Amino acid sequence: MQKDIRRTPRNYNGTSLTTHRVGDLLSDVLSGINNVYQKRPDLIVKAWPEVIGPKLAPMTEALSLDEDVLIVKVKNSTLHSLLTRDKFHILRAIKQRFPKANIRNIIFRIA
Repeated sequence: MQKDIRRTPRNYNGTSLTTHRVGDLLSDVLSGINNVYQKRPDLIVKAWPEVIGPKLAPMTEALSLDEDVLIVKVKNSTLHSLLTRDKFHILRAIKQRFPKANIRNIIFRIA
């Protein structure tokens, strides 16, 4: 994950520092963590209640994310039709939160 690993020169005389500043390494570490977070489907499924909002979260449940398709369980047919109508807005909200996730579609299933 670390790109710039500097070695101590062969003719090192002991007067200069060999350590790295945390500020220099922190951006690389944080971007690496962010990339892993963005691509993990389990984290996207867990974040579903935050994406959909507090009113609809108790009536829906994200089940899985397979082959770039998010499967969501809904309580009734009315909610199914409302969410299907607003599918593209929901996809946009997911892509804003997880820009590197490539979700193509959401399938709503009545439970």
